[in-house]
Amino acid sequence: MEKVRSSNLLWAFVAVLLIGFYTVDMQTNNASILSLPGFSSDKGVEQSEPPPSKTISELNNAIVDIADKSKQAVVTVNVTQKVEARPNPFSQFFGDPRQQPEEFERKGHGSGVIVSKDGYVLTNNHVVEDANKIQITLFNDKKFDAEIVGTDPLTDIAVLKIDASNLNVIKLGNSEKLRVGEMVLAIGSPLEANLAHSVSMGIVSAKDRRIGILEQRNAGYENFIQTDAAINPGNSGGALVNMDGELVGVNSAIASRSGGSDGIGFAVPVDIAKRVMKSIIENGRVVRGFLGITSGGEVDGTMAKALELDKAYGIIVGQVEDNGPADKAGLREDDIIQTIDGEPIRSWSGFRTKVATSTPGTKVELGIVRNESQKNVTVTLGELPTDMAANQQRQDQSESMQKKLGFAVEDLTPRIIEELELSQNQNGVIVAKISRQSEAYQQGLRRGHVITEVDRQEISDARDFNTAMKKIVDEGKEVVLLRVLMPGGNSQLIAFEL
Repeated sequence: MEKVRSSNLLWAFVAVLLIGFYTVDMQTNNASILSLPGFSSDKGVEQSEPPPSKTISELNNAIVDIADKSKQAVVTVNVTQKVEARPNPFSQFFGDPRQQPEEFERKGHGSGVIVSKDGYVLTNNHVVEDANKIQITLFNDKKFDAEIVGTDPLTDIAVLKIDASNLNVIKLGNSEKLRVGEMVLAIGSPLEANLAHSVSMGIVSAKDRRIGILEQRNAGYENFIQTDAAINPGNSGGALVNMDGELVGVNSAIASRSGGSDGIGFAVPVDIAKRVMKSIIENGRVVRGFLGITSGGEVDGTMAKALELDKAYGIIVGQVEDNGPADKAGLREDDIIQTIDGEPIRSWSGFRTKVATSTPGTKVELGIVRNESQKNVTVTLGELPTDMAANQQRQDQSESMQKKLGFAVEDLTPRIIEELELSQNQNGVIVAKISRQSEAYQQGLRRGHVITEVDRQEISDARDFNTAMKKIVDEGKEVVLLRVLMPGGNSQLIAFEL
């Protein structure tokens, strides 16, 4: 009996505890926790109102203001080209041989940016290339004939001039300070001229992009800003604007499988455009920086291990030109340059772009490794000589063409002619090396073959070969036809796709 009574007392005590901490609101049928000492209940307490949020509205208004102001400095560049009609293939048999080829006008358009009140306009070289007439349409629909002050195919920049004053201009920014993820606006005339001053928004997706369109075609200098802001045909030459309303890039190209915007657009950094424009206006030509070295190779993971480097990037110095800027600064063959002005060097093409787009007289600091010791060397850049620029361009074009084709050619020397038992007056080039993965190799081209014709045109040397191949690429042809002299003196045709 005592055990039962004790048990009842225990259960009663537990019930008291439960009642003390947990009750049921019979009116609402919802459980609620009782207030503990020292804490006030939330019942009857007036909830504080969240502060009015104007952030999104203010941001939207700021973007609208930037777009409104910037697009007034963006123009449509209308171009007219005189094009010779392709002859009828039967005209040589049935036509009048004295008849002159017919010409017709081809019209197109792009975009441009006014950068001075007295009428200087930045655009792309490819927008105005081979144009016979250029007309600029302003934001207010006024039209002006434009003249080309100068062009630079190697950076795809052109400078135009119109006879006008007190124009709306856009402030030139600093693309070096541009950050990946930063919001930008792309402004231009996509697809059709009646879509002028279209504005799209995105971010900076990447910097320092090299996509090959200038390097492969003209041995040019690429350092593109990549953006996902919509860029379409017709936007070329238009403005890429940051959130301070400053021009940070000149829209130039897209990567697309559809022919339109796939969210991968590229712009020439305004820092490059500014230097090119200043050089054209002041000198009548583009003056480039010059270091005076050749490439001895790039540093990748394997090379870094072989050279016992801590960091797998940089370039190896090849030849150093006597009495050139690099020589005067003390650079030597086999030095490893890993940084320029504190920035890592990821490729030779990126390095040469940085040097060439700098102003002669600029001091650059190179971080180098020599004999496993690190040191900094300050170099004052010289001016790239005109003849050397041409030679370098030909060399770079040859290297770019080699990458595109998958094989390299060399001139026929007397020694090669003797070894291959060729005629002493044999013209052409010899295949010096070829990739087994290349299309040409798959179609039968081999090291040691002598190429005598490209697309039915005889070639004399490597310069002829590269000129003929560049023409094929520029014309958009998809197949190359070679006449090849095989070992033993047999000649055959080899065709391969680009």
